[in-house]
Amino acid sequence: MPDLHELEHTMPVAPLKLVALPSAANLSRRINDYLVSFRKSVNNRVKNDPAFHGYIENSYLTDFACPRFGSGEGKAIFHESIRGKDLFIITDVCNHSITYSVNGYTNHMSPDDHYQDLKRVIAACNGKAHRINVIMPFLYESRQHKRNGRESLDCAYALKELGAMGVSNLITFDAHDPRVQNATPLNGFDNFTPPYQFIRALLSAEEDLIVDKEHLVVISPDEGALDRAIYFATVLGVDTGMFYKRRDYSIMVDGKNPIVAHEFLGDKIEDKDVIIIDDMISSGESMLDTAKQLKEMHARRVFICCTFGLFTNGLKAFDEAYEKCHFDKVITTNLTYLPPEIVRKPYFVEADMSKFTASIIDFMNHDVSLANTLATTEKIHGILESYNMRVPYQ
Repeated sequence: MPDLHELEHTMPVAPLKLVALPSAANLSRRINDYLVSFRKSVNNRVKNDPAFHGYIENSYLTDFACPRFGSGEGKAIFHESIRGKDLFIITDVCNHSITYSVNGYTNHMSPDDHYQDLKRVIAACNGKAHRINVIMPFLYESRQHKRNGRESLDCAYALKELGAMGVSNLITFDAHDPRVQNATPLNGFDNFTPPYQFIRALLSAEEDLIVDKEHLVVISPDEGALDRAIYFATVLGVDTGMFYKRRDYSIMVDGKNPIVAHEFLGDKIEDKDVIIIDDMISSGESMLDTAKQLKEMHARRVFICCTFGLFTNGLKAFDEAYEKCHFDKVITTNLTYLPPEIVRKPYFVEADMSKFTASIIDFMNHDVSLANTLATTEKIHGILESYNMRVPYQ
C-alpha cells in the first residue's frame, strides 16, 4: 500500500481520467481498480467538496475509440467530454496482438502503429484537457537512442514530437538509456525501475532462498545492465558479476551485430543461486546462452528477471532450455503484452506493476513528490526481513 497520508491534505490538479488504448487495456483495468480503491480509502477533506465533483468515481476510464477505415487509415474519437481533465494516456507500443484490416488483409499493429494512435488521441483532445500525461512503459524506439554514423534518432525525435503536441509528462519504466530525456530537457520525464516487484515476486515463488553473499549473486548479462545489477546486489547485500558480449562488428543481422561469445567477469558462482537482471527479453537467445553458461559454471539455480518479456521468437527456445535445466524461473512484469500461453509455463512468474503505476498516477494527479511512491531500498529491506522471518509482508 502506498503512503496515502500525503494525499489527505492536498488537492488534485484537475479531475482524473485514464485513456486506455487497446494495447494496454488489461493493465489499465487493473490500474483503474487500484485507483478506485485508493480514492475510497484516503481521508481527503476535498472528496466531499462540490468543487471537486468526480474525485471519487467507480471508474476513471474514458469512453473513446480508435476506429480504422478499410484502407487502414485511422482516427481517434472521444465519446465524452475531457475538458479540464488531468488525462493519463496509457499505451503499450509492443503489443503485437492488436490487429486491423487493410484492404481485406489482417495487419498486426507495430510499434509505429501504436505510436500513431497515441498521437491521434492527443490530437483528439483538441487542447481541451487541463494536462496530458503519457504512460508508455516500453519507451518507443528506446533502443535507437543514440546515433552511430548515418542513423535516425527515432526515440529523441518522438520525445520532441510529443512535447510539441502538448504532453506535459511522460512516464516510462526501465528505459534502455534514460539519458534520452536530454532531447526534451524542459518536459517532464520520469523513469521507474521494478527491483522491488522483482524481489517480491521471486520470494513469493521460491521458499528456500538464502539472501546473503555465500548463497546468492546478481549477474548483469552485459555491460549495459551493470548499473541495474549493482543497485540490486547492493540492496540485497550480495556480490555481483558481469558477462561481456564479444560481437562481430563486421556484419549485421536483424539490425544488430551478432554475439560471438559471452565472457564472464566475476567471482566463483559454484553452488550459488544466481539472479540475472536486465531491461528486456527480445528473442531471448543472449539471455538463454548466459543462463546456460552459468549452469555450466555449476550455479545452483538461475533466475532471470527482465522488465519487458517481448519473446519475439516465441517460447519454444525457453521451453527447451527449461527442460535442459539451463534456468529455473523467468520473472517479467505485466507492463507489456505477454502471450497468453506463458502463464501456463512452470517457469514463469509475473511481477505485477499495476498497483505501483496506480500510485504514481494518484500522486501525480495531486502534484505530490513522486519520492513518496519510491523508497525502494526500504521496501526491499522490509520484504527481506519479513521473508527471513516467514511473516507475510503487507
